[in-house]
Amino acid sequence: MVDDVAGRMAEAARAWLELLSDDQRAVGLADAADGERRRWFYTPTDHGGLTFHQQRPVQQRAAMRLVASGLSRPGFVTVATTIGLENVLDHTEGFVARFDRERGRDPGLYYLRVFGEPGGSGTWGWRFGGHHVSLNNLVVDGRLVSTTPCFMGADPAVSELLGGAVNRPLARVEDLARELVLSLGPDEQRQAILSPKAPSDLVTGNRTDISEGDRVIPLAGIWRDERFSDPVEWEKLQAASDAIDAAAGYGEDEHRSLEYTARPKGISGRDLKDGQRSLLYALLGTYFGRVPESVSPLSAYDDAALDLVHVAWAGSTEPGAPHYYRVQGPRLLIEWDNTQRNANHAHSVWRDPSNDFGLDVLGAHRRAHH
Repeated sequence: MVDDVAGRMAEAARAWLELLSDDQRAVGLADAADGERRRWFYTPTDHGGLTFHQQRPVQQRAAMRLVASGLSRPGFVTVATTIGLENVLDHTEGFVARFDRERGRDPGLYYLRVFGEPGGSGTWGWRFGGHHVSLNNLVVDGRLVSTTPCFMGADPAVSELLGGAVNRPLARVEDLARELVLSLGPDEQRQAILSPKAPSDLVTGNRTDISEGDRVIPLAGIWRDERFSDPVEWEKLQAASDAIDAAAGYGEDEHRSLEYTARPKGISGRDLKDGQRSLLYALLGTYFGRVPESVSPLSAYDDAALDLVHVAWAGSTEPGAPHYYRVQGPRLLIEWDNTQRNANHAHSVWRDPSNDFGLDVLGAHRRAHH
């Protein structure tokens, strides 16, 4: 039986592929078993696939229809806003960023690739990504079995609008966590706050697999190519990476306190009061609400499930200061950081360490059918 979301995805994917030329299909379509499917990025690097620049307007619209099929309305608006922020970021930096291409901040460099033939009883998926967006979906036997890793970021995290209004695409993702930590008593805060310093980025980075002891990857390591063809541009990136790490001021003690462990760190939902548990549930909703309601796991987080979710914080609790948080439980890892560019550059990711890219379900499927 095909679930509704998987069905809409398949229809949209087929419609997009039918519009592509043979040369475009060679870039936009790959085998479902291709190991490339499990590579993902959130930096402005080559994410793999067909870019908007390589598509005609009618193809671009079909591509966005596929992207929308895997998102809720708020999720789609957030992704579309993030893409548009590339122009704002370019303005912020003085229109000079280049990296390994003509334009470093480019809303046309978002990449779409389909893996396998959409629909039917087989295995297929799709990936959409570019700077601060990474969506990864896998369908097995007509059922959407994985929507993670699901990354959304914003740079700038806060920007001006006319009349004194501000644009904060991830406002609630940040504010709910801070409100929860500030609501804790002194003893609970000592349990929840792991370090007075925030790490320079997500602790698990863009790793395909999450492992015990994972630590922050420097910015220069979250790039498809080890070096740019232009050595001057690579040295600029390396210098920016080094400056970010230096600003964090992380030593061995800080790395050890924040490194990933399968055993969750921080304070558990079991130790939260009712109002605080409501904040935790609402915070989960800012991640699970990115996908259509029918495939969101939020409804599974009853009292017993919330008991097992832990919240950890690092850095200042003052708005506008560098900070990081982690939400972790069975089959759940959420990370947020807003540290770079004077804490005006936000990253957020939702992962399932046991089933990212659908590996757990895919493994069970293969054992049952082979």
